[in-house]
Amino acid sequence: ERCTMAFHGPSYGLSRELHIKSQSKFSLERARECMSWVEDVLGKKLDPESQNIKDQYEFASILKNGVVLCELINCIQPGSVKKVNTMNAPFKQRENIEMYLKGCINYGLKEQDLFQVNDLYENKNLYMIVDNLYSLGGTTQKKGWNGPVLGVKVASENKRNFDQDVLKAGQSVIGLQYGSNKGASQAGMTPYGATRQIRPEDIATSRACEPDRT
Repeated sequence: ERCTMAFHGPSYGLSRELHIKSQSKFSLERARECMSWVEDVLGKKLDPESQNIKDQYEFASILKNGVVLCELINCIQPGSVKKVNTMNAPFKQRENIEMYLKGCINYGLKEQDLFQVNDLYENKNLYMIVDNLYSLGGTTQKKGWNGPVLGVKVASENKRNFDQDVLKAGQSVIGLQYGSNKGASQAGMTPYGATRQIRPEDIATSRACEPDRT
């Protein structure tokens, strides 16, 4: 295990904090699930097999050279990666990951569904690779792909009008709350974070307004 982590180098200060935060976002269960999907799509077992992955570094070691990722996108969208590099040279492995990401974009994934090459190659934000695979799985369902299923189907984008209506409704509610559409002054508003003073006459008034329940 020491050897696996040797290439990270020590992290200090903010870098270490970010690394710990990134580690906490990684779910081994989700990683195993998406790698099981990759095995089903490719029709072969990975090394180690999906259910035997011990941690995020083993997860990354399977994908780091980019070959499995390229094979995956080619199974889903044939011809996405014309030539998969099998050399162990780092620049060739990085190139594989880049070609996979381009294949994802061409298939319909959005910028926020992707990850940076270094997120995988340098084990920086490995949870983002898991998220990417789930997004890819969801997109295959949206496109009606008949292969193995992973994740939730990505919704089609016919929600523009709904969003506009919600936005307008939200603006009118804000307007009513702040009295902006009635020319009300802000004198009666309590500043955010301040404690509202309750005066005796307020209590008397509120009690007078309450219905007699006796």
